Amino acid sequence: MPTTPRDLPNLRVFDHPLIQHKLTLARRRDTPPDEFRRLLNEIAGLMVFEVSRNFPVEALDIETPLETMRGSRLSKPVTLAPILRAGLGMTDGILRLFPEARVGHIGIQRDESSRKPIDYYAKFPPDVADGPVLVVDPMLATGGSAVHAVDHLKRMGCRDIQMVCLVAAPEGVRAMLAAHPEVPIHTAALDRRLDERAFIRPGLGDAGDRIFGTVGA
Repeated sequence: MPTTPRDLPNLRVFDHPLIQHKLTLARRRDTPPDEFRRLLNEIAGLMVFEVSRNFPVEALDIETPLETMRGSRLSKPVTLAPILRAGLGMTDGILRLFPEARVGHIGIQRDESSRKPIDYYAKFPPDVADGPVLVVDPMLATGGSAVHAVDHLKRMGCRDIQMVCLVAAPEGVRAMLAAHPEVPIHTAALDRRLDERAFIRPGLGDAGDRIFGTVGA
C-alpha cells in the first residue's frame, strides 16, 4: 500500500519493491531510450493497478460455460490525460492494464511574456467529465503544468481527477495542494528538491528527451 507523508496529505508514495527496483534502473544515466521507455510503462502499469482500486463499478449478470453468475464491471468511462510530450511515455503501460480507457491529450507551454502556462493543444472525449480522469506525467517539478492541466479539466466539468507521476518534488506537490487539495497525487518517489534550473534532484533528468532519444538535440 502507498504511504502518505504527514505534511503532504495529497501525496501517495508507492514503496513497493518491484516499483522501486524498476525506478532505480530508470534513473541510471546510462539506461538507453528503449529500456527507459519500457521501464516507465511497466512502472505506470504497476501503479495504476492500485490507483484504480476505487474506480466505480456496477453489477453485471453473465453466463459462464457452466452457469449464470453476477460479476461486476467498471461503470464509468476512464480517461487518461497525458501531458505532452513526456506523459506519452507512460500511457502504453496503463493501456495494457485496461485498453478500454480513452486517451485525451493536453500540451502546455510557458508564455514568454507572462511566464504563465498556456495550452497549445487540448483534445478530450466530449464526455470526459462522466468518469475518472488520470493526469499522467513522469515528473512533477514546479507543479505549474499539472495545476494548469487540472484547471483545464475542471473547466470541462471533471471532478474525479487523480495524477500519476514517477518522481515528484516537494515544491510541485505543495503547489498542487494549494491549487487542488482534493486531487490525489500518486508517485513512485518523493525526491529531495528542485535545483536552480527547476530540475528535480536526484530525479530522472529530462524525461521527454530520454523517452524519445533527443538528449543533446
